Amino acid sequence: MSAEELPEYAERVLEVAELIPPGRVMTYGDVAEWLEEGGPRQVGRVMSLYGSAVPWWRVVRADGQLLPGHELRALGHYREEGTPLREAGSTAEGHLPRLDVRRARWDGGDGGESARGHR
Repeated sequence: MSAEELPEYAERVLEVAELIPPGRVMTYGDVAEWLEEGGPRQVGRVMSLYGSAVPWWRVVRADGQLLPGHELRALGHYREEGTPLREAGSTAEGHLPRLDVRRARWDGGDGGESARGHR
């Protein structure tokens, strides 16, 4: 599917994902709120279908859990970018860290405001 064939909402979600700076994240709900359309599930659906061409690892679950099935790839990106992580305790499944969403969350500032267009 070419870029011209993407649904308009999907294009908008992917544009937001591309704006997120390295080392920062937005939750699925944050992206929906930014766009003032849809919700976390709709954003997650777009990311699962079309997100491979953008920094998909920067659009995350609100609880900081790494994307199932893509944990190690995402973890590599987070470590490379210096994204804040919360190291897993010895009882955590797979001993994988979680994102420290509170510290890593990007609010769209630092020059991203113009991308909203309507604001």
